Amino acid sequence: MKKILSWAVAFFLLMGIFPLSACKKTTDRGSRYEITAEYRDEAKTLAGTVKVEFLNEYEKEISLLKFDLYPNAYRKNALYKPISENYFTSAYYAGESYGDITITSVAGVKNWSIDGEDENILIVHLLRPLASNAKVTLDISFVTSLAKVNHATGVTPRSVNLGHVFPSLCVYRDGEFVEHAYTAFGNPFISECADYKVNLTAPSNYVVVASAPSVITKGLESKTKYAFSLNDARDFALTLSKEYEVLKTERNGVKLEYAYYDDKDAKSRLDFVSTLLAYYEKQFGKYPYPSFSLSQTGLIYAETAYPGLVMLSDSLGEEESMRSIARGVARQWWYGAVGHDSVQESWQGESLAEYSAITFFEEYPEFGLKKEDLVKNALREYRSYFSVYGSIFGGVDTRMSRPLSEFSSEYEYCRLAVDKGVILWDTLRKSIGDKKFFQGLKNYYKAEKYRIATPNDLITAFEKTGVSVEGFFDSFLSGKGVI
Repeated sequence: MKKILSWAVAFFLLMGIFPLSACKKTTDRGSRYEITAEYRDEAKTLAGTVKVEFLNEYEKEISLLKFDLYPNAYRKNALYKPISENYFTSAYYAGESYGDITITSVAGVKNWSIDGEDENILIVHLLRPLASNAKVTLDISFVTSLAKVNHATGVTPRSVNLGHVFPSLCVYRDGEFVEHAYTAFGNPFISECADYKVNLTAPSNYVVVASAPSVITKGLESKTKYAFSLNDARDFALTLSKEYEVLKTERNGVKLEYAYYDDKDAKSRLDFVSTLLAYYEKQFGKYPYPSFSLSQTGLIYAETAYPGLVMLSDSLGEEESMRSIARGVARQWWYGAVGHDSVQESWQGESLAEYSAITFFEEYPEFGLKKEDLVKNALREYRSYFSVYGSIFGGVDTRMSRPLSEFSSEYEYCRLAVDKGVILWDTLRKSIGDKKFFQGLKNYYKAEKYRIATPNDLITAFEKTGVSVEGFFDSFLSGKGVI
């Protein structure tokens, strides 16, 4: 097997470059969100306003803005469901349930409308065209209704997950705002980094954890007002629960907390997070946020990550929990700080977070997970997929670089974006050696922090170590090479 891999690496390195690129911003500044909202328990809604300050960082004059309305994927008649049929029963624990987002007004604009392939885009026409490096501020009033669902946006049996609950600016690329529909797998969320100020009112019997530390601005008998602030973040999310116990600590000035309702070894869990942060900082670069929160909650998937916050499924066993936390913390680097086009190039962050977690367990064998076993399992799963799909369909599309919509199933997505990605990273590491491999990731983090990186940016980061990897990536991403 080692001989085959060595030959494959040599072949990959001889291949040509895989051209992928996107336009660059003219400045490093971002937009600003000021969100003022109230969670209403009986109605299961989050209602409020989003004040958006948009800076035209591009060379072209802009006459309209577009916002993603992710909660509309939970509508009864949505074309693209947020959950695949295989998970419906476990996700919708109380039976049929729906949610959505209603835009009640947009102030400071010419006009606005709900559009998009699946009522998923808010289009705002500005009063006048916005010149390059000019700013505009507008206020969006909204009401997000939450479904009873074990998902990142919804009310679970023991908690409330407020992920992607407010209008979010679409990414601007090649002279236009990019629209994309929701998918039931992968991470169909792309956003530039921005500064966030969030003011939340919630029932006083709820404990609130979020992407940033909270300051209680006003405490009443029935309601409590919280203020949060986070800069250079790709998103902002919160979880609430009446049952949370919160364990807190600090590491190198970073506030750490773990909110849980069913964990007999909470301290070990928080110590584990601290160890992960120290390892990833050593390998990639400084942790990008002032705090990190882990919240136990209802999810049909193992975990979901946001800047400064990882939601962890409350149904995991010990080994699954460790792997999920390790992935979620790694995503603070490979999603939160260094963004990527998670719709077109999902492998770029997904597999790198997975492999980063694998290298952690390699460094810390005391946690009982062996790097060799984890990589072999990924290879076994990928080859099984290749064999099964090949026999059923008479051929297999092994491209990693493709839109989420072109994966035939969640199974195919996991085998290509995750398992084949793990093989990619491990093969590259064996080819160029540990020193250049981890230096390449350090280069990548340093150069692309707070940006949306392209595959070419990733290639460039490794080439700065003195190796040629263009053909290697091309062969994996385009499916030309045989594993």
